Amino acid sequence: MRRLTRAETQERNRAKVLAAAQDEFTERGFRDAKIDGIAERAGLTRGAVYSNFPGKRALYFAVLADLAERSPRPPRPESVRTARDALGAFARAWVTRLPLAADDRPGAARLGMDLMPEIASDERIRQPYAQLMKLDAILLGLALERLRLAGAPPDRLVRVAEAVLTTLHGVSQMAAAAPGFVEPFDAVSVCEQLADLDMDGGWSPPHMPWIPPARPADEPWSPPHVLDAVRGESARLTGDGVVAILGLHRLEAVEEAVRAAPPDVEVTAVLVTGDPDELGPLARLAVADLCTCLRQAFPPAAWPRLQVVHDAMGTLAAVAGVPAVSDATETAVRVAAGRIVARADGRGACHAVATVGGPAAKNR
Repeated sequence: MRRLTRAETQERNRAKVLAAAQDEFTERGFRDAKIDGIAERAGLTRGAVYSNFPGKRALYFAVLADLAERSPRPPRPESVRTARDALGAFARAWVTRLPLAADDRPGAARLGMDLMPEIASDERIRQPYAQLMKLDAILLGLALERLRLAGAPPDRLVRVAEAVLTTLHGVSQMAAAAPGFVEPFDAVSVCEQLADLDMDGGWSPPHMPWIPPARPADEPWSPPHVLDAVRGESARLTGDGVVAILGLHRLEAVEEAVRAAPPDVEVTAVLVTGDPDELGPLARLAVADLCTCLRQAFPPAAWPRLQVVHDAMGTLAAVAGVPAVSDATETAVRVAAGRIVARADGRGACHAVATVGGPAAKNR
């Protein structure tokens, strides 16, 4: 029998810890779960658990992220034609994951009940989570915009998406805190009606005079193979595109690139963080939860014109010329013909780079 390499042993032990932690959190809940109990379930030492995860909360986020990313791929919807149809389907996909009031048995649906209390308890986590919710709303809003009826005004629907997500997250919290109080499927009707809400969501490009223009560049571009978390498939990074490397405090800036880039230019948000062990899994969880429902509700032609890549270790960022990352990182590069042809850093970088080489598109 071939002896496992060190890397293979570490990967196997990590998988054992995750499986054991899922059982422990499911049976005992996050608060009462013990690292010693997880180690015993995994057949490993307490030290082996901590060598893979710095603490119980990081492990909890990783378990939830893995579960969200392993959700079965739903059949592609065929009957969705309007934003109202899509929001109804999106809400149904969301509420079917909630625990039932009459079901007291431990299960996967109850595993996430401690997520929001953990986020709310730590200010260091709340800001990245707020930006992750902004990113979710951008993704959902862009998908809604692609279902506009012919001749409809080109409204920005990100604020409608924010209202939808606020409703659904509220239903989730009430289902956990006050089971039986609310009928979760009432949220489906509410979300359908939100499709017609006038939120005055116009888009104004940034006009901050201190934003410098993008700098010309001529640098090699050889990105590694990475996954687009929106579509669950390989990211397209070799064509003409805008690549935005964004820390978890600056995720909403990617909308500047999407609104400004020409229609044939691919826009990719590369998510980086200064805390890959804890905030990295939280980012994966937030995006996977949203995109699982989005892919179930929207036809592929309506999926947002935005790729999302998780780059917790900063590997893709380094290829883009960003050797050190933090949660405040905001850098964008323009790629054409296999080269980086322009770059910008700091606030306004996404808009500056997206407008290189073509006119800004309005209200896409």
